[in-house]
Amino acid sequence: MNKKVLVVDDEKNIRLTLNKALSNAGYEVGTALNGEDALEKINQDQFPVILLDMKMPGMSGIDLLDKINELDYQTRVIMITGFGNVETAVETMKLGAVDYLRKPFKPEEIIEIVEHVFKRYQLEDNENEVDSFEDILNLAKSEINKRNFNEAIELLKKATSSDTEKPEPFNLMGVIYELKNQQAKAMKMYRAALALDPSYRPASDNLQRAGEIAGQPDIDDMDLGDEE
Repeated sequence: MNKKVLVVDDEKNIRLTLNKALSNAGYEVGTALNGEDALEKINQDQFPVILLDMKMPGMSGIDLLDKINELDYQTRVIMITGFGNVETAVETMKLGAVDYLRKPFKPEEIIEIVEHVFKRYQLEDNENEVDSFEDILNLAKSEINKRNFNEAIELLKKATSSDTEKPEPFNLMGVIYELKNQQAKAMKMYRAALALDPSYRPASDNLQRAGEIAGQPDIDDMDLGDEE
C-alpha cells in the first residue's frame, strides 16, 4: 500500500505544519485548500488516509465526507476540529470518519494517529499472520467498528489465550454483547475485566454507563480502551 496522505484545510499554516510533520515521517503528502480542490485530487490519485478540516468555507468537511461516502472511495478520514466539543467530532465518526484530531496539536500527535490508521490497514491485510496481543486487540477493534461482531469475538478469544491477565479483551466482549442487546452478558464481561484489574477505567466507565441507560446502546458512547 502506498503511504500517501491528503491534507484538506483552508488554513495555510495548518497545511504546512501537517505537510512538514508527515513528510519528515516518510509519508507522501498532498494538500487541498477546500472541498472542491480535494475532490479533484481524490479523482486523480489514491490516498489511503485523508486529514480533513471540519470547518471550511463553501463545502464543509462534513459535506466532503458525505461526498466521499457517496463515491464509495476507499480511504479513511481523520477529521480535524478546532471548535465545539468531543461530541461534535464523534458525530463525524458516525458518518464514517475513523478518528479525529483537535487543534492545536503537536507534530508527534499527527504522526501517531496516521501511523495507527495505516497499521490497521496492515493488520487487516495480514490477518492470518497476526499473533501478538496488541495486534490481535487492534484488529478486533477494527472488526467491532465495522460491526463484524462474530469475527471480533473470535479474535478476542485468541487474545485472552495469548495473555490471560489482561482486562482489555473482556471489556471489548462486553461492548459487543451490549451492541447485540445482551445486557446481562455485557455486564458479566465488564465485571470480569475489573476482576483482573480493578483500576481499568474503560470497563469501569462502561459498567457504570450500562447500568444507567436504557434502550438500544450506541458504539460511540462506549469506551473501547483506546489511548487518549
